[in-house]
Amino acid sequence: MTTALFSVAGAVAVLAAVVVVVSRRIVHAALWLVLALGAVAGCFGALQAEFVALVQILVYVGAIVVLVLFALMLTKAPTNPLPGLTTGRSPFAAVVAAVLALILGTGVVLAFGNEKIKPVTDGSATAIGTQVFKNWVLPFEVLSVLLLAALIGAIALSQRKDSAQHEAQHEKED
Repeated sequence: MTTALFSVAGAVAVLAAVVVVVSRRIVHAALWLVLALGAVAGCFGALQAEFVALVQILVYVGAIVVLVLFALMLTKAPTNPLPGLTTGRSPFAAVVAAVLALILGTGVVLAFGNEKIKPVTDGSATAIGTQVFKNWVLPFEVLSVLLLAALIGAIALSQRKDSAQHEAQHEKED
């Protein structure tokens, strides 16, 4: 069952990635990228690496793709296809991509053969939580204090700038 789920998620990821590359509209490419990255998270989920799958969804789907979409909206970049940007090298690029896929696929088959995909135990939320809170408590706490100090510093700097601008505006009025 693990092999079937992994294979389906992998096929969806590859097909969605191809559509990302050949899509003529950047917004459509970003939305297909959501599907591709979600399918990669599905691959991790099929391997029972729940934590890695959730991080994949939160970081890549939830942050990176949303950042790209916000950048497109805020910069008012053209989202329509631009015919002047396409070149006549697309057939050559397709041949190079096919040869590279054939080489990589052959390498994977030769390396692993008919081995069954086994679930991992190191990527589960339980295993990672045990490692973080048992073996890495001090660095974890130091990092949390460092991040808290950075957050307090950012708030202080933003408040200081606002108050300095407010005082300068008061001086102009007087």
